[in-house]
Amino acid sequence: MSEETDAADDTTHHAFWADDVADEIEARDPEEPVVIKGGVSPSGVAHLGNFNEIMRGYFVAAVLRERGHEVRQVFTSDDKDPLRKLPRKLADADGNIVGLGEVDAGALGRNLGKPYTSIPDPFGEEDSYAAHFAALLKADAERLDVPVEMISNTELYENGDFDPVVEHVLANIENANEVLSEYQSKVDADYVPFNPVCAECGKITETVTSVDIEAGTVEYVCTDMTVGDNTIDGCGHEGTATFREGKLPWRFEWPGQWQVLGVDFEPFGKDHAEGSWPSGKDIAENVLGIEPPVPMVYEWFTLNGEALSSSAGNIVTVGEMLELLEPEVLRYFFALNPRKARDLDLTRLDQLVDDFDRFERAYFGDVEDENLTRFAERAYPFVVEEVREDRIRLPFTFAAVLGMTDDEDLRIKMARNEGFFDDETPEAVIDEALNRVERARHWAEKMDNQFNYRLQVELPEFDFDPAVEDALDDLADFVADGHDGEEIQGEIYETARRHDIEMGDFFAAGYRLFFDDTQGPRLGEFLGELEQDFVVKRLRREE
Repeated sequence: MSEETDAADDTTHHAFWADDVADEIEARDPEEPVVIKGGVSPSGVAHLGNFNEIMRGYFVAAVLRERGHEVRQVFTSDDKDPLRKLPRKLADADGNIVGLGEVDAGALGRNLGKPYTSIPDPFGEEDSYAAHFAALLKADAERLDVPVEMISNTELYENGDFDPVVEHVLANIENANEVLSEYQSKVDADYVPFNPVCAECGKITETVTSVDIEAGTVEYVCTDMTVGDNTIDGCGHEGTATFREGKLPWRFEWPGQWQVLGVDFEPFGKDHAEGSWPSGKDIAENVLGIEPPVPMVYEWFTLNGEALSSSAGNIVTVGEMLELLEPEVLRYFFALNPRKARDLDLTRLDQLVDDFDRFERAYFGDVEDENLTRFAERAYPFVVEEVREDRIRLPFTFAAVLGMTDDEDLRIKMARNEGFFDDETPEAVIDEALNRVERARHWAEKMDNQFNYRLQVELPEFDFDPAVEDALDDLADFVADGHDGEEIQGEIYETARRHDIEMGDFFAAGYRLFFDDTQGPRLGEFLGELEQDFVVKRLRREE
């Protein structure tokens, strides 16, 4: 089953999965606005994996808005969490991935154990490390035209939004701990589910010695925090913190967000489905007394066959992807069935683009695939900024071939020769079609693949033997007679044999003329893509 048709399989009622989720939400008769949430802890690079929840939520929000609902899509930054370890990679304000050696890493190292909002931005641009991370996600959402509201957990605490939740959990601590003990081993008679921020050193501490519900405060001792095999030292300070000067542990904080924000739907990865969701649902129902939101578990996608991992460096940002793909292709990737695992192989982005192009053609009735057509008819309007039939999509690999030259006139001639443009094609449509060329060129450069060569518009310097020159003239005559790339490729071999020339020497001569190099793509097929007169003149060594 193709990547497109798997989004409209027999396991769903609707052709588009977002309609099924919208049905579940509507079945609860939610109050307006319907609240759709995602969230992340700002622990490292804001990468494409973090964008799963934003995009899954976006499609559900779009369907609900189409049905007449007011929708609020929010994304929480769990920025009152403590920085537990140094990330290996960060992303600058433009989304470019950098190492710690390129920033003020000390700003992070000196602040282990402190909330992300209390840590300086290592790039020195935003108010905090957390604000830098949130700005990246917000910029990515804007790049993909997703209207999402970024919410700081720190601000929810500071503004008092969390006060009722914290007060309820601590006032019912026996019940809260009894429910939590089903999911967490370190719950004893002294456990208090609240983590104050130490007034002396600014670190999060987990040791609360007493609670005063009426005053809205806790007494605490700043003790050490264990992170894996490492220890973040506490300062030993004994103090008092209000409910606004600390945070709930994650298993309480997540359902607390549902209550504070009135969340109706939240997608999350399968890691939460196996861990945090069961406890969150239990705490919501049996501690907070609220109905948990409609859940949707999505499969994580892999990158180049491996799990996304900031620590291992196997990540890619939205900004980096948009250097390689149009926004609508990336939105299409997230529109596919979220319950199906898939791999984003950067070396084969041409396949993803081809799938998108076929998906687009299916919407306009040009593909004989019933499942794909049903899926496209429903999902395509949510994927593109504007539904228009006059677009021309150049195949991605052909766009990469056009990217071998900077000469726009030559690009247009080559596309015209392949039948993509004609005399009636509007200039604006041509310009839009050629936008793909620069992205395909960046892909070729990034992957250093068979398209990563530069066509020489001016005749390079050369020094060929007479036999090679005669063979080039014969090949020029063959091209002038009108043949496709596959036929030209075969003729290159035949011409070399007729002139008793080493095959490698003849190919090297061709590469010298067109690339000023000794190697390149499959020469005959490439020449078949070029403008015929240009190829003939170049083979004849004419300016």
